[in-house]
Amino acid sequence: MPEAVLKGRVALVTGVSRRKGIGFAIAQRLAALGADVFIHSFRPYDVDREWGADADGIAALIATLAESGTKIAHAEGDFSDPAVPAQIMNAAVQTFGHVDILVANHTYSTMGNLEELTASEIDRHLHINVRGTLLLAQAFAAQHHQPTGGRVILLTSGQQLAPMPGELAYVASKGALQQLTLSLSAHLMPRGITVNTVNPGATDTGWADPELYEFIRAANPQGRWGQPEDAARLIGWLATDDAQWITGQTINSNGGGY
Repeated sequence: MPEAVLKGRVALVTGVSRRKGIGFAIAQRLAALGADVFIHSFRPYDVDREWGADADGIAALIATLAESGTKIAHAEGDFSDPAVPAQIMNAAVQTFGHVDILVANHTYSTMGNLEELTASEIDRHLHINVRGTLLLAQAFAAQHHQPTGGRVILLTSGQQLAPMPGELAYVASKGALQQLTLSLSAHLMPRGITVNTVNPGATDTGWADPELYEFIRAANPQGRWGQPEDAARLIGWLATDDAQWITGQTINSNGGGY
């Protein structure tokens, strides 16, 4: 069990809906480090995907996270609604009194090359992934009144490392988060808030078919896919005081591969 270096701090982690997901691993890591954790989910998104929602529901996730001994709370919300990011942040503040760490892990992703793009799909990616994240950061900053210890951690993809022509709307939205990182950091650092972005690389959360799984595994120098816990360990460290000098960075946690 890691040392409880985040005891007394509160984290809000978005996109926590499956125990096999990156969001759950992040929440579990932060709780293991001593933080109270408020998790956000939107179950209908997973229900509509090939991997499906967690079979045991959100109650099972909360029960597992609570095994750390810290406090866990939850709210559901659809970030395509511009009012929801502030509502989720307010719910976390009402529950725990404040939020020190924001991890914007939620994402909306569909496949689509140039010929398949529609205006509505482009808008939906930008609304959820970019607008939702910016409004969360705004709501976080508005309630953060401590001189140090504030953390905003965004998640992007590997669009800056390799072409992804079949996911253009997704690439546009995740690329925007990467480009926002340095400017958000410059704005929030005087208020004791660091801002960093993590690219977790190809992570085994159950979405890849066998052919793609083997291609990615063989291409990675370490001969394996990333696991949710790989990104979670990095994000957990970024949330600690040891990472107070790291801000405005996009960090590739991908094992040297995709």
